[in-house]
Amino acid sequence: MDDLGAQLRHARTEAGVTLASIAARSCYSAAHLSNVEAGRRTATPDVVLAYARALGDADVKRRHLLAAATIGPIAASELIRAGFTHALNGRDSEERWVERVAQYGRDYMEIGANALQARLAGDLVIMQQHLDSPVMWANAARALVTYGKTTKTASEAIGWYDIARVAADRSDDLGVRVWVRGRAAIALAYEGAALATAKRYADEAVGLSDTPSLGRLNALMARAHVAAGRGDVDGAVAADSEARRVFDEVASPDGEISDSAVPPWRMATFRSMLYARLGMLREGELAQFEADRWRPPALTRFATHIELHRALMMAHSGDRAGGMTYARRAWSALPVERRSQTLGLVLREVERAARESRA
Repeated sequence: MDDLGAQLRHARTEAGVTLASIAARSCYSAAHLSNVEAGRRTATPDVVLAYARALGDADVKRRHLLAAATIGPIAASELIRAGFTHALNGRDSEERWVERVAQYGRDYMEIGANALQARLAGDLVIMQQHLDSPVMWANAARALVTYGKTTKTASEAIGWYDIARVAADRSDDLGVRVWVRGRAAIALAYEGAALATAKRYADEAVGLSDTPSLGRLNALMARAHVAAGRGDVDGAVAADSEARRVFDEVASPDGEISDSAVPPWRMATFRSMLYARLGMLREGELAQFEADRWRPPALTRFATHIELHRALMMAHSGDRAGGMTYARRAWSALPVERRSQTLGLVLREVERAARESRA
């Protein structure tokens, strides 16, 4: 039996909380939660967080569960220290939380996922205790999307994205609701992972508002990548064209570095991957040129993205050995601490394209 599942069941029953009430506040059914408690399903971090919030005033149990399992990279002692330090220093203002979440968006672009995950996890533990205003729900939603992007697998990321969607809805901020869904959609679709889920997120974002925004832009680019992944060339090109029209209205400034931003170099990076997937060399090469021209020099991880796109185009054009050599050289040149799950998935896509060309 999963020991953590047994701990969850014990904490829930002692607190007098039903499975149905936890299910009502999460994206999981009571049957799934029952399987988690019995050890038949894994107690993922998002499940633990659902229990933690549902336990309400049972603070000791809630903190114990969070310390035990919700945030794997941080030791329980660190969570305790962070929580007490926060309590002794007083509660941060909503404005300070806005800036802290914005800083995580900037840091995501420049530092490794492991270092970012540990710091962000500690703030999420504190933040979830203070979700008593629309602004704090909006902060949490944005932070949860960033946290999801630091996880190791698409399934883990989706769990956090689903919580982020709920948090965004509780903020009653339409812009945040659209952005959270659009950002989650492009994150998955760019990786070529969970395309059905990526499309669902993108469709939700587009359906919420037709006002041009970065959230809508991300959602439209996600639709383009989903279509490309499914072999729908016309659909991919049409979605890209619509996304470019939105980009012309909402593009972030050239010098802005943030996961929340889409300046010209990042739009070019999205489009480079799209046309590499489609095997459209002229469009892909133009997007790669634009990405390299405008990208800030410090963002070496994103330079590697473009190198892998070039390798993918080589593989699609029939140069299997050349594409694989190019991709592996680019991957090896990037320091280990700068690598990411997304880059690893793009490398595997190059490998698949090379195998398929050989067949």
